[in-house]
Amino acid sequence: MNCNVCSNYLALVNDTKSKGVKLPYCIGCRPRDKKCSFIRKKCDKLLNNEVEFCFECNKFPCQLIIKLGKGYEKYRMNMVDNLNYIKENGLDNFLEVEREKWKCSNCGEVICCHNGICYSCNLEKMKTKKKRYEWDD
Repeated sequence: MNCNVCSNYLALVNDTKSKGVKLPYCIGCRPRDKKCSFIRKKCDKLLNNEVEFCFECNKFPCQLIIKLGKGYEKYRMNMVDNLNYIKENGLDNFLEVEREKWKCSNCGEVICCHNGICYSCNLEKMKTKKKRYEWDD
């Protein structure tokens, strides 16, 4: 998961609470030394700091990451593909590609992977949105 496009990280960066949109704030897994908070408790290698990325494991892609990835396809991303890209091209290159992929066509800031909304220029939409973690399409 790229924290830069996550709803809760974007809420923090854009201070949505001060603008009337109450969303949980998150600084991301890596700054909190969580590695991957989604599956860390279920993965011994992550739990014991034996790997930094799932692709470093000989079981990659395991059922845990496949299941998590399937759930995130509705957010227009594939966890296994992302990890394979990082493995082949490096994290910096991946983040550069992600910046372009998730760039708001209106203001150039980041749109959220969970709902397609730019929290910089289109936050008002979140005030009326019933399902905050869903794309409108």
